[in-house]
This record gives sequence, C-alpha cells and structure tokens, in this order.
Amino acid sequence: MGKKRRRNIYKHEVDLTGLNIPNMAPERFREHLEKIRYRGYKVEDLADGRQIVITKPGGKFSFGNIRREDFMVWIYNPKDLSLWLISHKDILNDLKMKGEHSPTETIEIINALEKVLHGADPNDIIASTQLTNPIGEIPETLLKAYKWIWGQEDCNYPDGKGRLMSWEGWKKEDGEWIKTGDGIADLRAILSKKIEN
Repeated sequence: MGKKRRRNIYKHEVDLTGLNIPNMAPERFREHLEKIRYRGYKVEDLADGRQIVITKPGGKFSFGNIRREDFMVWIYNPKDLSLWLISHKDILNDLKMKGEHSPTETIEIINALEKVLHGADPNDIIASTQLTNPIGEIPETLLKAYKWIWGQEDCNYPDGKGRLMSWEGWKKEDGEWIKTGDGIADLRAILSKKIEN
C-alpha cells in the first residue's frame, strides 16, 4: 500500500447543462469541442445592450496555487456575440486615455470607482451621479466591470491585497508586496497635479 493521495475535492453547487458529443476522429472531435458554448452568468446589464458576464472557474494560477474560486469577467455583446475578457490593465489604459482628454471628468469617474471599491453598488452611483465620458468606454462599463474584477481579486488574494492590488498599485514579487505606481489611485494623484499646474 502506497501513500494515500490527497484528491482535489470541492463542495460547491454546479449549474449543469447536458452535452452529448460522440467520440470520433481527433480532428472532427476537436471541431465539435471548439463549438461548445461558453458557460457563464450574466451579472450586470449595460445601457448600450451589452452585459457583464462571469465564467467560473477562471483557472487562475498564482504564486504556486490554483485559485479554485476564481472567475473571469467578460463584456458580452449579444448583438455580435463578442466576448471581451476585460482586465484591470484595459480599464487603467482607458482611464489614462480619458485623463489626457479631460483630467477633471476622469477624476470624477475615478471617485465613482472608489465608491464601488468600498461597496457601493454601481447602479446606485449611476442613478445619483452625472458622469461625463470624455472618450473610450462608458463609465457604467468601468464601474460594473470593476465591481466584479475587485470581487475576483478578493477571491484570488484573500490573505493579500485583494482589490487594493489594482486600486493602490501592488504586485507580489519574490514573496513581497511592492508598489507599482500603476494603480487607479496613482492615476488620480497624477491627474490632480495636472489640474493644479
């Protein structure tokens, strides 16, 4: 009798849809597999008809551990069936572009994001705040996507920085947390200085 192997067993409800594809020649089987629809959850509606969708599991592998509760955040457009795997970097680049056009309006969007960071629901913020979009993605998309991206970061790094990684600009390097200077709060500070000068 050898050493008893530990199995990766998790208890979680699963929403299953039946799928029946008979086995066949490898190329044909692959073709069928590639046509399988993605499985996810619609979590937010956007005013322009798109949706925020999450798929779970996401398969995050970080610091030697697979994050079992990880998920991916997508922008889904039912009109053209496109799925955009939106990321912190995408949103940060969008905010930087907005900041080049209008630092003041971008700071207002960042201030609204900070409310989401601290637990306010994006729909409540949108209903009570008049956000102007200088260029790029509509603010509603950023607020609603970050609600879920921050939840994802909290799942992936529960004993670390979680959502503060993207907000304050942190990354883990050689087991240590270091500031990157590339957080949303860093961008707000840069834009505020730009307005002052």
